[in-house]
Amino acid sequence: MAIPSISSNKRSSEIVFFDLETNVPSKPGQKFWVLEFGAMVVCSRKLVELESYCTLIRPGDLSVVGLKSGRIGGITRKEVADAPSFEQVADKIFSILDGRIWAGHNIQRFDCVRIKAAFAEIGRPTPVPVGIIDSLGVLTQKFGKRAGNMKMASLAAYFDLGEQKHRSLDDVRMNLEVLKHCATVLFLQNFPSSPINNKWQNSPSSITTRSSKGKSPCREETSRKSPPSTSAIGYQRAVPYARQSLGKV
Repeated sequence: MAIPSISSNKRSSEIVFFDLETNVPSKPGQKFWVLEFGAMVVCSRKLVELESYCTLIRPGDLSVVGLKSGRIGGITRKEVADAPSFEQVADKIFSILDGRIWAGHNIQRFDCVRIKAAFAEIGRPTPVPVGIIDSLGVLTQKFGKRAGNMKMASLAAYFDLGEQKHRSLDDVRMNLEVLKHCATVLFLQNFPSSPINNKWQNSPSSITTRSSKGKSPCREETSRKSPPSTSAIGYQRAVPYARQSLGKV
């Protein structure tokens, strides 16, 4: 029986936030083409960026990309005309995604489906996540509807983070900032409202005790600054790709 290496264990605990930009099919039966892939790998304990990668991708049918974009800063046909094909960047994308926790906004219904289809199109094995964190589901459940329709643009506006650019790496970084802001609001709402309340002071997760020899205990403290446990933020073991193809939000 093979013993997992330290490096593989470390990789499986890393979170990769990723986002795809695609064309919007305008005719019945027209397919989605991946036009841009962006990803950011972060340490799950500190949410520190470890690496990032972004690339435009030339679709097999250039006619699906408009000469002008309907969005400010959106992708145009000229931009992707000389970009690499998905097959040319597939190895890099696979290395970024495979064996890590996947995170993103509405990724279970959109990005995961598109990635699976893109790899199948070129006859390559699809990268497999060790878990999926879909911030759309997590925030809808934990943060409620206070930010309206819970689209990324609405969440960014709620926290005054600027306009969503609808470019992969920019949206990935905005996704992480939105999660940080939501987590902070939820934490502060649960903060004791009165100094008489001793729950905070007496909580074993917020104080450090010393051993009889005057040394700090070896166990690691549970810090309120650390990311919540995977069960608390909607962590799932690898789940089947959603069958329904819905648009990005």
